[in-house]
Amino acid sequence: MISTPINEQLGIRYPIFQGGMAWVADASLASAVSNAGGLGIIAAMNSNGEQLRTEIHKCKTLTDKPFGVNIMLMSPFVEETAKVVAEEKIPVVTTGAGNPARFMPMWLEAGIKVIPVTPSTTLAKLAQRNGAFAVIAEGGESGGHVGDITTMALVPQICDAVTIPVIAAGGIADGRGIAASFMLGAVGVQVGTRFLVAKECTISPEYKKKVLKAKDIDTIVTGKRLGHPVRSIKNALTREYIKREFDKSQYSDDDLEKMTVGALRRAVREGDVSQGCVLAGQIAGMVNKEQTAQEMIEEMFTQAEEILGGATKWVK
Repeated sequence: MISTPINEQLGIRYPIFQGGMAWVADASLASAVSNAGGLGIIAAMNSNGEQLRTEIHKCKTLTDKPFGVNIMLMSPFVEETAKVVAEEKIPVVTTGAGNPARFMPMWLEAGIKVIPVTPSTTLAKLAQRNGAFAVIAEGGESGGHVGDITTMALVPQICDAVTIPVIAAGGIADGRGIAASFMLGAVGVQVGTRFLVAKECTISPEYKKKVLKAKDIDTIVTGKRLGHPVRSIKNALTREYIKREFDKSQYSDDDLEKMTVGALRRAVREGDVSQGCVLAGQIAGMVNKEQTAQEMIEEMFTQAEEILGGATKWVK
């Protein structure tokens, strides 16, 4: 069985995190992943404090295993949600879209292990200086907000830059991705896109079908003009957005912002996968079956063990 400092110190069976995906990562999915031996994560997204507290309490009724919360630092309610996770003594907090430095003293005092998502060595080193337990090195293959550097290039550079544990993310959906992450120096992985089609995931059936039907070239990055690129599956919305994104003469930045207001919720909760935003990583082309979270995790780690165990056959 694969065991690393990550699962040992967090009290989980497998060194795997479920991504904190907005409108997706709720108590149902997080508890299923935690019950299966990984670290389930609830997405705080733009929830206010009491909405997040309700979801945390729900998760606690569904699992007695550790789970985490992802704090989106650009949320208008970030002050509230930051306090809630401290009050609720959440064991792990992951962060995205900013620097969590101002909340670190409060979280560390509450005994929380803080693990920021980092797209560069600079931010990884800053996280370590601020007291982070570990960092998630997320490559641009991932779904949602992305950086420019690929997982293959990013993970070893961050591993060289910091002394705290590194979790690899972006483009990981099977045992090969897990084995490769370990070879790059990571001690755990974060998986998002594959968990979109977990049976316990409560997103719309239309969203799941879109992921299951995706091919290797079916994702696109939009929003570069606005400075916050996002990867999603191509559809009518992305085609129109791209057309407008490269036409500054007719469409302002405000026009582009208005196009995507509520788009993720439309796809996730209403099933509008034409005019909604279907966030998914490049690995979506490999995600071709719906399973329980437990079946996914056990399958991935069985594959990883077999690959790592037989790796020496390539070396003479």
